[in-house]
Amino acid sequence: MWKFNPRALHYLNEAARQGSLRKAASRLNIDASAISRQLGQLEEEIGVPVGYRSGQGFTLTEVGEELISLYRQQKASEEATRSRIEALQELRRGHVTLAVGEGFIADLISAPLQNFMQRYPDIAITVEMAGANEAVRLIKEDMVDLALVYAPLPDPDLVSHVASSQPLELITPPGHPLTRIRPAGIHEVLDYPLALIDQQFGMGQLTRLVEQLEHIRFKPQLKTNSVAVLKNFVLSGMGLTFMPRLTVHEEILAGKITCLPAPHPVLSQAKAHIISHKGRELTVASEHLLRHLSNGMLFFNQDKS
Repeated sequence: MWKFNPRALHYLNEAARQGSLRKAASRLNIDASAISRQLGQLEEEIGVPVGYRSGQGFTLTEVGEELISLYRQQKASEEATRSRIEALQELRRGHVTLAVGEGFIADLISAPLQNFMQRYPDIAITVEMAGANEAVRLIKEDMVDLALVYAPLPDPDLVSHVASSQPLELITPPGHPLTRIRPAGIHEVLDYPLALIDQQFGMGQLTRLVEQLEHIRFKPQLKTNSVAVLKNFVLSGMGLTFMPRLTVHEEILAGKITCLPAPHPVLSQAKAHIISHKGRELTVASEHLLRHLSNGMLFFNQDKS
């Protein structure tokens, strides 16, 4: 039975993450020949290549990908076990890294995160801003523990711990002509100035899917990678956009924005998720934060929203 050298697996993981042995060596502050030697010994042990070196960098074989998956699962399990031991010792310390889409920030910061940090002052939280595609990449590379994402593409490597219906609704200035059309359809939207978010975000992927299904093409006056820019586009009276209602919750209550029902079935079926990497065991701190956010955030607690 093979007993893989942990150092070789560590070097293989870094080479795959950096895309070359030279960059991995620089990252690890060692000589590239040390990495090459360890990978060579690993390949000799199992009898097949784990990766290919070329002028373009380092590419994993299927065997290499399996070894990387094993290594990351082992590291995650070690971290989870260490965290549980500390919890049993009532140390209550830990660290959670969270990838968050911009649209979730107001809901996250308003009370849930503050309450969690007050209750568990020794757990450190890192929040990384990321669109849906970037958040999924960070999860799959085990760079973050959890991610709050809107309408991510289906992926067998992800686990959705919480999923909440959050339609992508039509956001307009108060008194806009479409507020007098109930319900407003997707084709009526084409007649007015529109702002859209990039397709790296779940909202952008949904609007692109609507275009494909309806054989239409939105011609936005404004494209952006910022939810705040979308919101201010509507607040200034310049035109329309698509966003979940909770993203503009305060502005709706203040009468500064009007929210109309999603003008297409695809948009009405959108969901918000809290996800993690399949096979990665969550730490005690991550599990506590997951439960806290699912109970405390309006995006995931339908009773409160």
